[in-house]
Amino acid sequence: MSVLVQVLAVITGILLISVGLLEAFRYKDQRLYPIFLIKPEDTAAVRMWTFNVGFYNIVWGLLGIAGVVLANTGEVTVGRTIVASMCIAHTILGMVLIISEPRLWMSGIGQSFFPVVILLLMFAS
Repeated sequence: MSVLVQVLAVITGILLISVGLLEAFRYKDQRLYPIFLIKPEDTAAVRMWTFNVGFYNIVWGLLGIAGVVLANTGEVTVGRTIVASMCIAHTILGMVLIISEPRLWMSGIGQSFFPVVILLLMFAS
């Protein structure tokens, strides 16, 4: 993997972990309403969903970073595969977010932008 791909994969991992922490632990914060669209009266109803989705993102982010670490410690194929898997998943998940809730189109683009760039850099000849 190129240095650029590795840097973008780590940035993507950090972003996923950051958003995951917000989803899991800060979903009640009304300053984050533009990101999550959760009304104060709905926080109890969505608690389980936000907590789980938050940890999904944290785990995906950790996997992306782990892929870069593995690629740099001699496990290049495994590392590339993990990074590519993270990117494919979040490219699809970004599109699903846009389709399922068009008001979150910026979040969907944010979720899939770096992963698409990484995939293009990894696989475009």
